[in-house]
Amino acid sequence: MNNLLFLIPIALGLGALGLAAFLWAYRSGQFDDLDGDALRILTDEPPPQDKRPR
Repeated sequence: MNNLLFLIPIALGLGALGLAAFLWAYRSGQFDDLDGDALRILTDEPPPQDKRPR
């Protein structure tokens, strides 16, 4: 019974941490363009070249 006094707050804390991580990813735009990355691999465009001088 005493184990539940530790495990329940830990479980609730981890759930809140997961929810906070999801909300941060959602607000930062991680889920805006789900089809773009999936279709980008099918194009034959070369990758962008690095424009920095060497």
